[in-house]
Amino acid sequence: MSLLLFAVSAVLTLIPFTPRAQNTTDPGLVVSLSWLRSHLDDKSVVVITTGNRAVYDRDHIPGARFIAHDDTIRMTGGAHSLLEPAVLAPALSKAGARDDARIVLYGDSAMATGWLYMTLASIGHGAQVSMLDGNIDAWRAAGHPVSTDVPAAATGRLTPAAAPGIVVDAPWVKSHLDDNMTRVIDSRTQREWDAGHLPKATLVLWQDLFSDLKLLTFKPKDQVRALFKQAGVGDNSQVVTYCAIGMRASLMYFAARYAGIPAQVYVGSFEDWQRQSGYPVVKGPA
Repeated sequence: MSLLLFAVSAVLTLIPFTPRAQNTTDPGLVVSLSWLRSHLDDKSVVVITTGNRAVYDRDHIPGARFIAHDDTIRMTGGAHSLLEPAVLAPALSKAGARDDARIVLYGDSAMATGWLYMTLASIGHGAQVSMLDGNIDAWRAAGHPVSTDVPAAATGRLTPAAAPGIVVDAPWVKSHLDDNMTRVIDSRTQREWDAGHLPKATLVLWQDLFSDLKLLTFKPKDQVRALFKQAGVGDNSQVVTYCAIGMRASLMYFAARYAGIPAQVYVGSFEDWQRQSGYPVVKGPA
């Protein structure tokens, strides 16, 4: 028996430990206001908000920390792009993200919140992140408490990990344009679409993801999936999303994941696509 225990112990020492959020706090990709209210005192749940700092300073969900969009990006030659993981992870960590927490995001800008979700997914933490079903106005309207206290920067550990198949580049998208199992989703405006879009792309407006744009409450999962189905996404399809600079595309990427659809996000989006030599652009209405 002692030899058996020794063997088991030896094997276990070879298996790397990966911190994970507690199963009791894994409510899925979209969490209700009431769920978060009941978990405000749960140390395994952290709340991060983004968007307009003035909105945060006015009042916010108790314990929530703010992260600015600019803290997650770099501007290279005027191009809007994602920070490198080694720089991004510490910025997210200061806002409260950590390896062993369920991370709940909300904000006054759906696009900024979508981008924030993508940043966490891009460094291997998407499985432990949820979006709140509503903004601070929805929270306040539900009678839940608010605060003006600003928590100190967090000191938890957020370990970046490889997350292949989430963020893709222009060559990947180009190589999949003729793939019948990949649908390219453009989440810009009709006017932007008419001025030029990727071949074989389908326009899906990000506003159509919400049942209430003022409160930023999502449509039910089946309705979001139906929206993608109308865009030609079949049962065995995957999607790749793009917009102008990656923010709306990140929100649409989240929506696809919420609907249970395999997805990638082209973070460089149309701004990057136009800079590629010989890459096709289609002009005109859908």
